[in-house]
Amino acid sequence: MTTLLLLGLGMQEILLIALIVLLLFGGRKIPELMKGLGKGVKSFKDGVNGLDDETDNKNKKEQ
Repeated sequence: MTTLLLLGLGMQEILLIALIVLLLFGGRKIPELMKGLGKGVKSFKDGVNGLDDETDNKNKKEQ
């Protein structure tokens, strides 16, 4: 029951990973890391959406 959908990690594993990240980077660096992660996810999402648009345009031209 403790298994989460995130890569099959349980709550204890997630807490351990969070503790290690906090110890390695310190509390001040975490917001910067999360901001960079958010930008990366947005960039990936934009790339996927662009790929979908290109595929749709190609399909319209073929018809």
